[in-house]
Amino acid sequence: MTTTPLADPRVIALAHYAGRALLENVLARHGITFQQSVTLRLAAVADGPVGREQLVDGVTGALKIDASEVHGVLDRLIAAHWLAPDGTSNLRITDAGRELYATTTRETAPLTARVYDGIPAQDLAVTGRVLSLITERAGAELAALTGQGAGRAPRPQVPGPVREAE
Repeated sequence: MTTTPLADPRVIALAHYAGRALLENVLARHGITFQQSVTLRLAAVADGPVGREQLVDGVTGALKIDASEVHGVLDRLIAAHWLAPDGTSNLRITDAGRELYATTTRETAPLTARVYDGIPAQDLAVTGRVLSLITERAGAELAALTGQGAGRAPRPQVPGPVREAE
């Protein structure tokens, strides 16, 4: 008899990394990293140009990484011509960036559909509520540990080299 595991940090992490591995496989074929994809998505779903700091805040909040890493990601997206400056502090997704986002989204959609196929909507709703609560509580704990607002990545406490995101 197989016992269904309770959701715990290990089970959640295994699910996250399994899904992320699928996504990163698709992204690698197009020369884009996970962090770049998350950042590009924020620009793609925006109604127009987005402030650089707004993108930095969105990515640091989502990935819990340092703002300096996100600025590096933005610089690489600009160098690849997937984002472009628009005004003094705004960035906009380029046609090439929009096509890349559409392509990777299109290629991951069937993978995601197969992964979620047959899971009852009720189970997905419960899972969504539980994971949202865990995310909220973990964000509050991180904020308490770092003395920063929820969703912000901790700042390094000692000077040192910035980790490369790729």
